[in-house]
Amino acid sequence: MLLKEILYKVALEVVHGSTDVAVHNIHFDSRKIESNDVFVAIRGSVSNGHEFIDKAISLGATVIICDTLPTDLLSTITYVKVKDTNAALAYLSTNFYNNPSRKLQLVGITGTNGKTTIASLLYQLFKKAGFKVGLLSTVKILVDEVEYKATHTTPDSLTINYFLDKMAEAGCEYCFMEVSSHGIHQKRTEGLQFVGGVFTNLSHDHLDYHPTFAEYRDVKKSFFDNLPKNAFALSNIDDKNGAVMMQNTKARKLSYALKTYADYKAIIIENQLSGLLLKINEQEVWVRLIGTFNAYNLLAIYGVAIELGIEKLEVLRLLSELESVSGRFQFIVSEQNITAIVDYAHTPDALENVLSTINDIRTRNEQLITIVGCGGDRDKTKRPIMANIASEMSDKAILTSDNPRTENPEIIITEMEAGITAINYKKYMSIVDRKQAIKTACQLAKSGDIILIAGKGHETYQEINGVRHDFDDMQIVKEILEQLNK
Repeated sequence: MLLKEILYKVALEVVHGSTDVAVHNIHFDSRKIESNDVFVAIRGSVSNGHEFIDKAISLGATVIICDTLPTDLLSTITYVKVKDTNAALAYLSTNFYNNPSRKLQLVGITGTNGKTTIASLLYQLFKKAGFKVGLLSTVKILVDEVEYKATHTTPDSLTINYFLDKMAEAGCEYCFMEVSSHGIHQKRTEGLQFVGGVFTNLSHDHLDYHPTFAEYRDVKKSFFDNLPKNAFALSNIDDKNGAVMMQNTKARKLSYALKTYADYKAIIIENQLSGLLLKINEQEVWVRLIGTFNAYNLLAIYGVAIELGIEKLEVLRLLSELESVSGRFQFIVSEQNITAIVDYAHTPDALENVLSTINDIRTRNEQLITIVGCGGDRDKTKRPIMANIASEMSDKAILTSDNPRTENPEIIITEMEAGITAINYKKYMSIVDRKQAIKTACQLAKSGDIILIAGKGHETYQEINGVRHDFDDMQIVKEILEQLNK
C-alpha cells in the first residue's frame, strides 16, 4: 500500500518528500518499528513520541507523521506535518485496514456505568440469535468465538481497526464496542462508521483526566454529534444528561426509560436475587439479571436489537436466556448460607446502584457488609463520597485497597475516611490488605448475611507500585468461605 492511499482524510499541513512510497506497517510505539514503516509521533500523558523520531528512523521508519517537524530533515525520509497526530493515526489506521467498520454493523456504547454489561450482553444475544459477532470491551476482545485480552476500555485506533478487520475477515456481521471518554477525547474512534450509539448514564468519574464534569459530559456528547444521519442514537432519558446527548446529533433519536415515557419503556414487576420480572413495551419477560441498573441495561439491549432488525418476541426470548457478565453482580451462596457478591462498581453512582439493589431485595433481618476501595492515580474527589455511600447504605463497611498503583494505600484510605459521617463512624473499619479485608468480612458474616466486594469485578490482579499481582475477588472469597466451613 502506498503512503498517499492511507493519507485519505488526514488533515495535512506540510509534506516533505514523496507520498508514493510503499508502506509496510504503522506504529506509534518506536520500539515496534521495522523497515518501511510509518511512525506516528503521539503526545501522550507519560511520553512525547516526537522525542523518539530519530530512534524510529534508525530502526527503519521511512515516513514520519508529526505535529512539529524536526529541525534537520533527511532526504530519504517523508515527513508529514499534521495538526493532530491522534486524529491522523485514526484515519491512517482506518485506511490501512481498508475501512473495516464499513464491512459490519458497528454499535458504540458510552456512558459512565453499564458499557461493559450492555456490549457483552449484546454480543451474547446476537450469538444466541445465530450471528457471527465481534466485541470490543473492557473485559475482552472477541472475534466471533476467538478471545483476545483487552488492555483499555477503548483500545488505540490501530488496535481497533486491526480487530475490526479480523472480524470482517471472519464474517462477523455485527460488532459491539465500548466507547470511553478517553477514547473519544484522544480521537481513537475517528474515521469509524457507526450504525448506532447508546448513552447509558453520566456520573462522577474520570475527573483525574477531564478538568471539569462539563468537559467529561461534552466529550461523551461529541460521540453522538458525529453519528451519521443513517445511524440511530439511543439515550437513557431518565438520566438528566440523556436529552443533552441528543441535542445536536444527526442520527435518528430514540429513548429508553423506566420512569418516563420513552420509545422503549420498562416496568419492574419483581426484583429478586433469582432475577427480574420486567414489562417491556407491554410484554412481560423474566430475566436472570438482578437490580434496577440491569433493568436499564436490558432495556438498552432490547432497543438496540429491535433497531438492528430482530423481531420483538425473539428479542424477549433471547433476553430471558442472557447470563450475567463476569464481575458484574456475580454472586455465590456458601454452605453457611452467606451470599457473597462481586461487582465492578468503582464510581459513587455504580456503588449506590448496587447497594440500592441489594437493599431492595434483602429482608433487613441480615447484615450487609461492604468491602470497598478506591484506585490510586485516579480521581481523588470520589474517595470520600464512595466511603460515605458504603457506610451509609451498609450495616458494616470495610475500607481497603483497590489498585493502589503508585500511591500509598494508607493515604487513599485516609482520604476515603474523610467522607464517613459521625453517625456512621462505628459502622466502618479500615484494613489495608484486601485479602485480609475479605477474610474479616467472611468471619463477621453469619448465616443469611450478604457481603458485597466492590471495585475490581472481573479484574484478576491487584496493581501495587506498578506491579500486577494475581488477585481475583471471587476466587478469594470462595476459598475463604470454604475454609471457614471446615
